[in-house]
Amino acid sequence: MSAPGTAPTETIQGWGGPMMEAIGVSRWFGDVVAVSDISFSIGPGVTALLGPNGAGKSTLLRMLCGLSPPDRGEIRILGADPRSDLAVRRRISIVPQQEAVFERMSALELVRLAGVLTGVADPDVAARDALAVVELDAADPRPVTSYSKGMKQRVKVAQALVNDPAVMVLDEPLTGLDPRQRRHLIDLFAVLGDQGRCVLVSSHVLEEVERFGSRVLVIAQGRLAATGDYRAIRDLMDDRPHRIRVRTDKPREVAASLLLYAGVQSTAVVAGRAGREPAVLVDTTDAPTFRRSVAAIAHSLDAQLWEVTPLDDDLESVFRYLVQS
Repeated sequence: MSAPGTAPTETIQGWGGPMMEAIGVSRWFGDVVAVSDISFSIGPGVTALLGPNGAGKSTLLRMLCGLSPPDRGEIRILGADPRSDLAVRRRISIVPQQEAVFERMSALELVRLAGVLTGVADPDVAARDALAVVELDAADPRPVTSYSKGMKQRVKVAQALVNDPAVMVLDEPLTGLDPRQRRHLIDLFAVLGDQGRCVLVSSHVLEEVERFGSRVLVIAQGRLAATGDYRAIRDLMDDRPHRIRVRTDKPREVAASLLLYAGVQSTAVVAGRAGREPAVLVDTTDAPTFRRSVAAIAHSLDAQLWEVTPLDDDLESVFRYLVQS
C-alpha cells in the first residue's frame, strides 16, 4: 500500500478519463424505484455524496462498487464495468455502513484477509501498514467484536486501504469516532484524494462534509439533484433569493436605499448580536450586482460599512434548498 504522502499508483497515473461514471443508471425493487436515471462523472479528489434517508445513496454505492447491477444504465470505473472486469474491481475498495466481522478474528487477521482476497502481493505487510495509517495496533490480539464502535470503523477503513485502491467508496465512515479521530480520517481522505485517487464519501453530517471539500453529489428521491461545487450550485439557483447581512452605522438609511435597486426583493433592520449595532438583512436575486452596489450606496449616504456577509451559501442551506425542491 502506498503510504499517505507518496506519489499516485501506476494504475491511477495511467488513466486519463473519468474515474467513476454513472450513465442513466436506475435500480428498482419491485414497484419501488430506489435510483432513477442518474448520470454523473467524477475524477480524482474527494467528493461527498449527500441525501436524506431513503434517497437511494446506499443503493447507488453498491452499484458503483459492482456489488449489485443496475436495472438500467451503465456503471464505469476507470473505464470498465466493475462487475465483469476483475482487474478493475481489485482497484476499488468500500467502507460499508454495516458492521459484519468474523467474531474471533483480530484486526490484523481481518485486514490481512482483505488483502488476500484482493490479491495483494504481501498481505501481512500491507495489513500492518494499513492499521498503522488508521492508528490501530497490529499486535492487539483481541477480537474485533470487543472493539468500540470507533475502533471498528477504523478497522473497516484499514481494510479499504490494504489493496492500495484507485477508487474508494466510504459509507458514513466517521460514525462513532471521537473528534480527534474524525479529524485524522478527514485529513487522511484529503491526502488520498490529493494523491490522485477518487474518494466518494457518504455522510449526513454537513459540518463534516464541508471539511471534505466543496464537491458534492446530492441525491433526493432517487434522483440526482445537483453535482459540482456547492457554492457554484448556490450561485445557479436563480429562483432562490440570496440572503445577505449588512452591518453599517446607518442601517435604516442603507436599508431604504437598497430597495431602490433592481434585484433587491426586501430589506429588514434587525437587532444586532452581542451588543452590536442593528444589521440589515437583504434578500436579493442578483447577489453579484448587490455586492457591487452596496459600497456605492454607503458612500452616497456617508455611511460606514462594517460587514457584508452571505447567510445562505453554506452547504446546509444548499442541501436544504435542493432536497425540498
